[in-house]
This record gives sequence, C-alpha cells and structure tokens, in this order.
Amino acid sequence: MPLSAEDLVANPKFILALRFHAGRMRGMFNTGPRLARLLASQQRWLLTQTAYALAMERDPAEPTSGFTAVRLTREITSHKVASRNTVLSFIDELVTYRFIAYAPGAERRRPRQFEPTEISHQAMFGWLVSNLGALDLLDGGSRVAHVEAHPELIRVMQPRIALNCLQDPQWREPPEHVALFQWNDAGGLIVDHLVSRIDLDGDDPERVVVGHVDSRALAADFMISRTHLQRLFARAAQQGCIGWDTIDKKPVLWMSRSFVEQYSRWQAIKFAYVDDAFRCEARGPSPGR
Repeated sequence: MPLSAEDLVANPKFILALRFHAGRMRGMFNTGPRLARLLASQQRWLLTQTAYALAMERDPAEPTSGFTAVRLTREITSHKVASRNTVLSFIDELVTYRFIAYAPGAERRRPRQFEPTEISHQAMFGWLVSNLGALDLLDGGSRVAHVEAHPELIRVMQPRIALNCLQDPQWREPPEHVALFQWNDAGGLIVDHLVSRIDLDGDDPERVVVGHVDSRALAADFMISRTHLQRLFARAAQQGCIGWDTIDKKPVLWMSRSFVEQYSRWQAIKFAYVDDAFRCEARGPSPGR
C-alpha cells in the first residue's frame, strides 16, 4: 500500500526526510541557479512540473498531444495558477535559456510542440531521485536504486505526480503560513535553505533553531534584493513563523514548531503522490522490504 500523507506526518523520521530533501534542493540551486529557480515558488513549481508532464505524455501519432502553449495554458489557467500571459512569458523564458526546444519538425507546425533539453531532463531526474531518497530514509527502501536502474520510469512517474499535485487543491493552495513563502519570489528556495539547516536535537517545545542567517549573503545567493528578503522575513515574523534570539552577540533564527508542522503536512501531500507513482509504475516488491 502506498504511504498516505497521514502516514508520513505520523512518522517521527519525516522531518529528517524533509531536511534531507531540502538540502538536496539547496545543492541543486548551487549547481544550476537559473534552472533551480524554476521550482523557486509555488506558481513556477506548478508551471514547470505541468510542462514537463505534458512533454512526457506526448504521443507522436497525435499532433495535439505533448507540451504546447495551448495545452499548458489550458491546464494552468483552468486551475487558476497563472494567467495566459504569465504562461506564455514562462515558455519564452524556457526557450531563451534553452531549457526546452522545439520538437523535431515542430518549428513550422501548429501547434508547436516543445520538449525538454538534456539539462532539464537531468534536473527533473535529480528532483525525482531526491524525493525518492527522502522516502527511503523512512523505511530503508530501495526506491532510488530501482529508479536509477530504470531511468525510463520518470516518463510515467513524473506526469502522475505532477498532475495529481496540480489537481489537488490542498497541494496547489498551500496553507496560510506556508503560502506566505511559497507564493513569493524565491520563497521556496528560502524555505528549503532554512529547513536544510534546522537543528533536530533541540528540545524547545515551541521553536526549532536554524542558526545565524546572513540576509545580505542569502539575498545575493538567491538573486533577489535584500529589501525583498527582509520584508518577507518581517511578514513571517509578524505571523509567528520565524523569529530571532541573540546568542553570543549574533542573531540566531528560529522557526516555530507550528510552522514546521504546517509545512510538513503540506509536503506530505506531495510525498504521498511520489510514493504512489513509484509503487504503481515500478511494479516491483515493496520498496521497504
């Protein structure tokens, strides 16, 4: 049986799995900042995952299948994720940075079909493996080994995950405090950075320590203005999501346990869909055995 979101949240190791995945996402940003920014906010995450899913579902015998501007616009606007103009600007960005290219022979055809370039395939495979690795931490499974041995599985797994997430309002619309970050430019990257550094050994019932955060360096790293980052932190602090204590004359950032719990419950929705896709498509023995 696939793991449910409730199963994941109830597992005391889940926060460790979240920290592992956040660290991997932070590492992906360090390797390719511009590509990683495609997952930097909830809107861009949904755009990117949906576009890739459509590309993977392309049927050469069906000219209107696959990733086209019309199909991506229809999927995204029907769920009120972004406007038509935002979708078209997003596609232009992907073409400009060579994250997608026209499918062979599609340059003069309508509708034009796009397909991910090799760098995009590698990045999405890395994202999938990171999620599977986090799940393996929970039960000692072998999901990563199985998918690395059968990389073609991404063509069926990723669309199942992406479209389930897009259609699920609980994932598509994060809870209030999570949405404060996720619907903000680079907010997803910022949360990944903070979660990757949380101290799991602390015993404070109200807070989880992150450590010293240099806002100037972090803003420069994520290619956003320091003012933007400070405003985001200020709003999060006003809502009790984060705060600072001064230790040894240095401000130490903490996250409230209620925020971490809310974030965990939201992330569990996606991880449940990842586990479901693995078990449905791999069709092997239970990965926990």
